[in-house]
Amino acid sequence: MKPLRSLSGLIDFECAARWGSFKLAARELHKTPAAVSLQVKQLEENIGFPLFVRHPRHIALTEKGQELAVATGRMLGDLRAKVAALQRGDEESVLRISTTHSFAIKWLVPRMHRFTKLYPELDIRIDSNDAPVDLQADSTDVAVRYGPVRDGDPATLFRERLVPVYSPELLAPGQADLTLADLPHCRLLVETSPEAWLQLLNENKALKGKYDFSRGYSHWGVLVQAAVAGQGVALVPYGIAFQDIVSGALRQIPCRSAPFGNGYKFLVNPHKEHMLKVRRFREWMVGEMAEMRATLDKV
Repeated sequence: MKPLRSLSGLIDFECAARWGSFKLAARELHKTPAAVSLQVKQLEENIGFPLFVRHPRHIALTEKGQELAVATGRMLGDLRAKVAALQRGDEESVLRISTTHSFAIKWLVPRMHRFTKLYPELDIRIDSNDAPVDLQADSTDVAVRYGPVRDGDPATLFRERLVPVYSPELLAPGQADLTLADLPHCRLLVETSPEAWLQLLNENKALKGKYDFSRGYSHWGVLVQAAVAGQGVALVPYGIAFQDIVSGALRQIPCRSAPFGNGYKFLVNPHKEHMLKVRRFREWMVGEMAEMRATLDKV
């Protein structure tokens, strides 16, 4: 197996793979098609396998060529982003945060002004995406992700708790609040399936009765909004409903919590761990989560 001794052909290869043409790649690189073809040929000889199948009028990536094209495209994209950031001088002044849609909309964005008030010099970029994030990519500094958490993990920010919430609009005239005893007469909103509701009812010895699990939602944030709109009683993560509970748009039904193993983790691009902007954001997140946890412990 030959080691890759030169990177010079990778730029030509990535460009040709992206365009599917030596001619078009040559136009972008300001070279001749023959020069691009030669660079790719030398790269193939160096690595020991073909990257393209050369047809009379076009080229096509081989299976290994396709894999290398993806890896090379990602590598060059990160490199170009890094160079651009260094040229702009914004590496320490721009904070790029990746998180889920529900957390961004219902928790992070409503309180982000508190962080920017402390550090107005930082330019905040929030990417809300439920897909897994590549923490090696230069486009991400930190990520707050939702999923299974364990006690003692330094990355864990907050272990969630599911709480039943409802809009005051659901109260009948003269009714002060809703209790578990009222649930058989309410529409119960669920995230995907009623399993979490059944666990909560079981924990509170309230399984007996006929319940109307009539509406399901694919995102916690949408589920919370449905509860705010008075569409029924929802079982939701406390963190996602927190702002609406504090504002009075939602009320909680007091009860025992069912076991729940999910929460939020603070993940960092390993190349950005040392940066002041990352340390400041982590410290702020820990403080905000501690403040929210204190209100949860009173429930």
